[in-house]
Amino acid sequence: MPDARDDSFELYDLRVEVTAPEGGPIYCGAKVGDHFELRGEMLHLPPGQGFSIYSLAALLPLLPAKQRPTHKNDWMTTDAEVACPDPNCSSRFRITRLGLRRFSHAQTTAVPLDG
Repeated sequence: MPDARDDSFELYDLRVEVTAPEGGPIYCGAKVGDHFELRGEMLHLPPGQGFSIYSLAALLPLLPAKQRPTHKNDWMTTDAEVACPDPNCSSRFRITRLGLRRFSHAQTTAVPLDG
Protein backbone atom coordinates (compact mmCIF):
# COMPACT_ATOMS: atom_id res chain seq x y z
CA MET A 1 0.00 0.00 0.00
CA PRO A 2 1.45 3.43 -0.93
CA ASP A 3 2.52 5.77 1.85
CA ALA A 4 -0.11 8.56 2.07
CA ARG A 5 2.63 11.00 3.10
CA ASP A 6 4.71 10.34 -0.01
CA ASP A 7 4.14 13.32 -2.30
CA SER A 8 6.91 12.38 -4.74
CA PHE A 9 6.78 12.13 -8.51
CA GLU A 10 9.37 11.47 -11.20
CA LEU A 11 10.37 13.29 -14.36
CA TYR A 12 12.98 12.38 -16.93
CA ASP A 13 16.01 14.60 -17.31
CA LEU A 14 16.33 15.43 -21.01
CA ARG A 15 19.19 16.19 -23.35
CA VAL A 16 18.41 18.11 -26.54
CA GLU A 17 21.18 17.91 -29.14
CA VAL A 18 21.54 19.51 -32.57
CA THR A 19 21.90 17.11 -35.49
CA ALA A 20 22.01 17.80 -39.24
CA PRO A 21 22.84 15.95 -42.43
CA GLU A 22 26.46 16.36 -43.55
CA GLY A 23 26.76 19.56 -45.56
CA GLY A 24 23.17 20.60 -44.87
CA PRO A 25 22.64 24.34 -44.42
CA ILE A 26 22.14 25.56 -40.85
CA TYR A 27 20.63 29.03 -40.41
CA CYS A 28 19.60 28.95 -36.75
CA GLY A 29 23.11 29.64 -35.45
CA ALA A 30 23.51 26.11 -34.11
CA LYS A 31 26.38 23.72 -34.64
CA VAL A 32 26.03 19.94 -34.77
CA GLY A 33 26.59 18.70 -31.23
CA ASP A 34 25.32 21.86 -29.51
CA HIS A 35 23.00 20.81 -26.72
CA PHE A 36 21.28 21.65 -23.49
CA GLU A 37 19.91 19.56 -20.66
CA LEU A 38 16.61 19.97 -18.88
CA ARG A 39 16.57 18.88 -15.23
CA GLY A 40 13.17 19.44 -13.72
CA GLU A 41 12.25 22.94 -14.82
CA MET A 42 15.86 24.12 -15.11
CA LEU A 43 17.51 24.41 -18.52
CA HIS A 44 21.31 23.99 -18.48
CA LEU A 45 23.57 25.11 -21.34
CA PRO A 46 27.30 24.34 -21.50
CA PRO A 47 29.47 27.40 -20.75
CA GLY A 48 29.88 29.67 -23.75
CA GLN A 49 27.17 28.03 -25.84
CA GLY A 50 23.98 29.75 -26.93
CA PHE A 51 20.71 28.44 -28.32
CA SER A 52 18.30 30.15 -30.71
CA ILE A 53 15.10 31.41 -29.06
CA TYR A 54 13.18 30.41 -32.19
CA SER A 55 14.46 26.84 -31.98
CA LEU A 56 13.72 26.81 -28.26
CA ALA A 57 10.18 28.06 -28.93
CA ALA A 58 9.60 25.09 -31.25
CA LEU A 59 10.84 22.67 -28.59
CA LEU A 60 9.24 24.08 -25.43
CA PRO A 61 5.71 22.67 -25.91
CA LEU A 62 7.13 19.14 -26.26
CA LEU A 63 9.60 19.10 -23.38
CA PRO A 64 7.18 18.79 -20.40
CA ALA A 65 5.42 15.88 -22.14
CA LYS A 66 8.72 14.23 -22.99
CA GLN A 67 9.77 14.51 -19.31
CA ARG A 68 6.86 12.37 -18.16
CA PRO A 69 6.67 8.58 -18.36
CA THR A 70 4.46 7.61 -21.30
CA HIS A 71 2.86 4.45 -22.64
CA LYS A 72 5.24 2.37 -24.80
CA ASN A 73 2.92 2.84 -27.82
CA ASP A 74 2.58 6.61 -27.40
CA TRP A 75 4.30 8.61 -30.16
CA MET A 76 5.86 10.77 -27.44
CA THR A 77 7.77 7.68 -26.30
CA THR A 78 9.18 6.82 -29.74
CA ASP A 79 9.55 10.10 -31.65
CA ALA A 80 12.69 11.95 -30.67
CA GLU A 81 13.55 14.51 -33.37
CA VAL A 82 12.11 17.98 -33.94
CA ALA A 83 12.82 19.99 -37.09
CA CYS A 84 14.23 23.48 -36.90
CA PRO A 85 11.36 25.96 -37.28
CA ASP A 86 13.17 27.56 -40.25
CA PRO A 87 12.05 25.46 -43.25
CA ASN A 88 15.34 26.27 -45.03
CA CYS A 89 17.50 25.00 -42.15
CA SER A 90 18.48 21.32 -42.17
CA SER A 91 19.06 21.04 -38.44
CA ARG A 92 17.07 18.80 -36.16
CA PHE A 93 16.92 18.62 -32.39
CA ARG A 94 17.17 15.13 -30.89
CA ILE A 95 15.47 14.78 -27.50
CA THR A 96 16.94 11.99 -25.37
CA ARG A 97 15.51 10.86 -22.07
CA LEU A 98 18.19 10.51 -19.44
CA GLY A 99 17.62 9.17 -15.93
CA LEU A 100 14.55 9.76 -13.82
CA ARG A 101 14.71 12.45 -11.13
CA ARG A 102 12.40 12.44 -8.09
CA PHE A 103 10.60 15.60 -6.97
CA SER A 104 8.36 16.49 -4.03
CA HIS A 105 4.97 18.03 -4.74
CA ALA A 106 5.28 20.28 -1.67
CA GLN A 107 8.63 21.62 -2.89
CA THR A 108 7.38 22.44 -6.40
CA THR A 109 4.05 24.17 -5.70
CA ALA A 110 2.09 25.97 -2.99
CA VAL A 111 -1.09 24.10 -3.97
CA PRO A 112 -1.70 21.25 -1.48
CA LEU A 113 -2.51 17.69 -2.49
CA ASP A 114 -6.15 16.72 -1.84
CA GLY A 115 -6.77 14.20 0.91
